[in-house]
Amino acid sequence: MNPLPYIKNVRLKRDQVASFNTYPFSIPAIKELYDLEFSDTVTIFVGENGSGKSTLLEAIAVALGFNAEGGTKNFNFGTRHTHSDLYRFLRLSKSYKKYRDGFFLRAESFYNVATNIDELDEESGGPPIIDSYGGISLHKQSHGESFLALMIERFGGQGLYILDEPEAALSPSRQLAVLSRMSQLIKQQSQFVIATHSPILMAYPGALIYQIDQSGIYPVRYEDTEHYQITRAFLNNPESMLKNLTR
Repeated sequence: MNPLPYIKNVRLKRDQVASFNTYPFSIPAIKELYDLEFSDTVTIFVGENGSGKSTLLEAIAVALGFNAEGGTKNFNFGTRHTHSDLYRFLRLSKSYKKYRDGFFLRAESFYNVATNIDELDEESGGPPIIDSYGGISLHKQSHGESFLALMIERFGGQGLYILDEPEAALSPSRQLAVLSRMSQLIKQQSQFVIATHSPILMAYPGALIYQIDQSGIYPVRYEDTEHYQITRAFLNNPESMLKNLTR
């Protein structure tokens, strides 16, 4: 029996929500959340800034037991409490088999994860934690290099990997490298749930893509995403588009 997907679906406990006029339940995507299915390989959330995709992704990660600022379930640091209580109102349906590996990557707080690793290694007398990330402090690498080190050195397969805008520090060529590494990990029974603006990452073959906007959450074809259409239109005719934007 296939253990994937490790997380099958998520439902909002609507009967426990006191009011849909208060944050985060007032966000259209959350207000219209009923039953969201996940792919056994890659599920992607796309949407404009402020649409609620990161809020939902964070709530799913916290509901699963991950640290709100990122890391594995063993990380329990907190530099500032900013996450919502949405996770308390989510009901997750999971696989009969637990994933062996897991990580929640938040681009905006990955610096804090790197700092915590260094601090723990300074205090511990055991094997350095950083050895699991390639042996070089993540602070001694560029943002993009540390992201790749995480995926190549730390992610080990049979895992659930939740990534919030991983493209933030990655060049297009490095994003292609991430796609390649994702493929390797998926062949090792891994599942990805990603929030992204990158038309490169959302092009992963067979990915289940959800559009998040003012009308709610709904599946969308890759070619129908605004990210794909705008990028394609610009690359096909940059001079004309730039002329219209700058006149």
